Amino acid sequence: MQEKQKHITTLLQACKKGNQPAQFEIYELYYKAMYNTALRIMHDSFEAEDVMQEAFLNAFTKLETFKGEVTFGAWLKRIVINKCLTQLKKNSRFDEVKLELVENKIVADDDEIIKNDSMDYTTLKAKEVIETIGKLKENYRIALTLSLIEGFDNEEVSSIMKISNENCRTTISRAKNKLRTLLAESTMVN
Repeated sequence: MQEKQKHITTLLQACKKGNQPAQFEIYELYYKAMYNTALRIMHDSFEAEDVMQEAFLNAFTKLETFKGEVTFGAWLKRIVINKCLTQLKKNSRFDEVKLELVENKIVADDDEIIKNDSMDYTTLKAKEVIETIGKLKENYRIALTLSLIEGFDNEEVSSIMKISNENCRTTISRAKNKLRTLLAESTMVN
């Protein structure tokens, strides 16, 4: 693993000097993961491809700003996510849950909801869950993708989505509830 990291560091040094074969090798190492991230957010393969390409171009032109505090992959993923959100806003498809519309009630802990739920979640396959997340409305899909799939915590999700922490928690909670409902409906049909 450390050998791979050294190789990436060497490639990044070459990329800073404009070495195109090094840039292509970095692209080859990361494009699948970045495309999948973009696709989960954009929900459209053509837009995901465009956003991913723009993110790589942006990363290569701003490579001097990469400080190495996180891995290059994490840094690049953040660029991809930000590009996706910017594109969604341009498309006017980004729906935000307004905090004023949110009822001030305490949301039960997710573990408690699962314990009280009669559905057997052990029979679900990851592919079914991801497909069902794709059916959620835009802000729910983005929030769950960032939280559950990409592994960002609520504070990071709220920062990325540019919403308050409270709004983020509410959005994720509502998205999980909607996801549970859709999964329960789909298992009843099957």
